[in-house]
Amino acid sequence: SNLPRTYKLYRKLETVPLPEEQRSSTLPALSALSSHPATTPTESSPDLATLAVLLKLSSGITKWLTVPNGKMAFRAASCTGAMYHIELYVVCGELEGLSAGVYQYGVHDNALRCIRSGEFRGALADATANHDDVANAPATIVYTSVFWRNAWKYQARAYRHAFWDSGTILANTLAVAASHSLSASVVTGFVDE
Repeated sequence: SNLPRTYKLYRKLETVPLPEEQRSSTLPALSALSSHPATTPTESSPDLATLAVLLKLSSGITKWLTVPNGKMAFRAASCTGAMYHIELYVVCGELEGLSAGVYQYGVHDNALRCIRSGEFRGALADATANHDDVANAPATIVYTSVFWRNAWKYQARAYRHAFWDSGTILANTLAVAASHSLSASVVTGFVDE
């Protein structure tokens, strides 16, 4: 009776719908997955359509299946026990089609929810000791875990799954970024408090 929802639901925040059309790439899949992409990443900022592809193919819902109890969502990346405890947030400056701010990615409707309007990239840079890739990024995707969602089924093992499942999603994100010639890197951190 207390099965957690597999996504956060912000009911009263400003919504930015993401384009549904999937911008395809001409880069072969194996090149996007390799450690040395066939094309050199550009320094350009992603527009809203490219950001939409990046988010949806990282952890979004890519297919629905009708089952006896209703509908079942299939995500771009698997997650332990189909609990989908990893949530994605975008912290960005002004992008084409998107104002500067902090946004939560809503997988249930493929939209962004504006949590904070304005420039917050400096807060991320401060939190990473001014890591160059973070300080200079037009947009950063932040991965968080809702531990309760996974602990509901896996108890203490949820801590392990936070990193395992994030890695699965990160692999998708890096491949999609490479396929769209976007610079991407992984910066990890843990706040013990």
